[in-house]
Amino acid sequence: AHAQMPRMELTAGMHRIEAEVAANMQHRMQGLMHRQSLPANQGMLFVYPRAERHCMWMRNTLIPLSVAFLDENGRIINIANMQPHSEDNHCASAPARFALEMNQGWFAGKGIRGGQKIGGLDKAPAPH
Repeated sequence: AHAQMPRMELTAGMHRIEAEVAANMQHRMQGLMHRQSLPANQGMLFVYPRAERHCMWMRNTLIPLSVAFLDENGRIINIANMQPHSEDNHCASAPARFALEMNQGWFAGKGIRGGQKIGGLDKAPAPH
């Protein structure tokens, strides 16, 4: 069973995202590990205390994901596709304050690319 995380609504262009929010160390470390599936248009927002070149990996993660690294203003820095059970690092190409994980191909399928903005981050809880 995974720990209950708060949820919030984000937007990517005209698309709505229901995101679980990982704003503390325990939730960020757990992420989407051990999940069997991720419903359409749902994801996980990682909120970091500082903008840094954060990296993700997929140990104990069962579903293929895409991660968008976001700057302080919610602008997409880069998007990486991640394979289940991989310990390869996928890192922000510049300092990121947030990371948004969605089902693999979600961003590409919606035509969302680097430079575009994710809305609603101003309502994200403060990281701790």
